Amino acid sequence: MPASHRYDSDIRALTGAPRAAALDALVGDLCSPDPRVRDDGAYVTAARWIPALEPAERHELGDRAVAYLAHPAVQARAFAPLVLARITEAGDWCETWWRPFAQWYPAERDLRGYDAALGWVHAVAHGADLLAALARHPGQDPASLADLAVARLLAPTEHVFDAQEDDRLAYALARILSHPDLGAEASTAWLGPVEKAFRTGEPGPVPPWASNTMRTLRMLYVLADRGLRTRNTDEPLHTVTHRESVLDALAATLAVVAPYSG
Repeated sequence: MPASHRYDSDIRALTGAPRAAALDALVGDLCSPDPRVRDDGAYVTAARWIPALEPAERHELGDRAVAYLAHPAVQARAFAPLVLARITEAGDWCETWWRPFAQWYPAERDLRGYDAALGWVHAVAHGADLLAALARHPGQDPASLADLAVARLLAPTEHVFDAQEDDRLAYALARILSHPDLGAEASTAWLGPVEKAFRTGEPGPVPPWASNTMRTLRMLYVLADRGLRTRNTDEPLHTVTHRESVLDALAATLAVVAPYSG
């Protein structure tokens, strides 16, 4: 069956064995190396089906997505957090999923945004999407979310972000910093490791991790200053919880690598 027609069915119209088979096929296709099958087919369908699934089905899908974080194929690992983000937005999150995600995200070494054969890979951006979804999910610790974003930024890499991964990670951080329960101290404490890392810099070419981090923080400054909205909606702008403190801390941190700034 062509990928474009594989998921024409409405999951709500399926029951029993056909429903289970459809979900199995979707999970299998989420690790396909063919972007038409994985991205245009399975992921688009997952985003459409997930809100209509039963909570137990979403939990099982989440478990299977988490297992993909240890998959040998990068496209399977990279699309797992994207599926988890959609499950989280549908209202379900299992705390046992956090540790595998938190271990995988800063450790992922294949940071390609787009590949001519695989299509979109985007591990950094997709992990950021999950962080942004978790920032809006009740019961999550915003400080832990911010620390994981920093761990991803500071992890050694030879890859310079080239597909707006910095924007997606900045958006996730802005979402985290908009959390109503985030205290004033915690809203800036996450920048401590970044400042320390910046101060290790020496004359010469800028390391990729440092370039990625600088550009992420610059976009975050814009979002903190001007506000942000939920992606793909016309919602009113949101502001970070401690705007002035965040802006001052971002400016001071960036000044370490840009001493000519004000």
